[in-house]
Amino acid sequence: MKRFLQYVALTAYLIFLGFPLVWMLSTSFKPPRELVQLHPSLIPDAPTVNNYVQAFTEQELGRAAFNSLQVSLASALLTVLVALPASYALARFKTRLGTLALGWVLLSQLFPFVLLIIPIFLILREVQLANTHTGLILIYVVWALPFALWMLQGFVRNIPRELEEAASVDGATRLQVLRKVVFPLLAPGVVATALFAFISAWNEFFFALVLLKSPDLATLPVTLARFVGIEGTARLGPLAAGSLLATIPSLLFFAFMQRRLSSGSLAGAVKG
Repeated sequence: MKRFLQYVALTAYLIFLGFPLVWMLSTSFKPPRELVQLHPSLIPDAPTVNNYVQAFTEQELGRAAFNSLQVSLASALLTVLVALPASYALARFKTRLGTLALGWVLLSQLFPFVLLIIPIFLILREVQLANTHTGLILIYVVWALPFALWMLQGFVRNIPRELEEAASVDGATRLQVLRKVVFPLLAPGVVATALFAFISAWNEFFFALVLLKSPDLATLPVTLARFVGIEGTARLGPLAAGSLLATIPSLLFFAFMQRRLSSGSLAGAVKG
């Protein structure tokens, strides 16, 4: 009976999480007449693909999706490359500087980024990165690094020191220990960090809106916002179609990466 109640609760939770996506799918196929009904139905009475056609013809969703994909992948890669050695140093070397650095990482999460947008814009403008994807990528990396460091150093602490000591006794250098013992065992943490950095950059709107002025550089969230008029009236059909298409890459990225979440288990780390 307990197991049955657990399954019921899990099913209800999945329905709760998935219903907005299902409703967005339904809305994307509804004609304008059904979108203004007082009591809309989940299944469209007269399904149409005109919303998808309008979403692609009126706004350059393809280019915006490509821009977002470039920025998100680069941000995730750079975040992992910076956070991986830094998190190892924070977790393994107990120094006063490391403790202060970890405290600063936590403290930095308290700053609202809306207060930093003006100095960030001025700095990027001085180095001629204000209207470039490179500047946006740097902002996303700095934005994701505190949480990535905090998360990865927790994974490093869970790796027994005995594995590193055993490798050192066998004659491995510090670099070989990191490359052949530590980093493979950090695969779940690296995957989780990459997922966090990718999805954060993929969904981010505010910095992309302020820093990117050229229409051909706009990311997907900024392009989708153009379906909302000045008076706040949204064109629900094309907006739902574009939003649904915007969720697909992040879902595919998560599906691709989640298989590797268990690849860094400690099983097989020591010879049997």
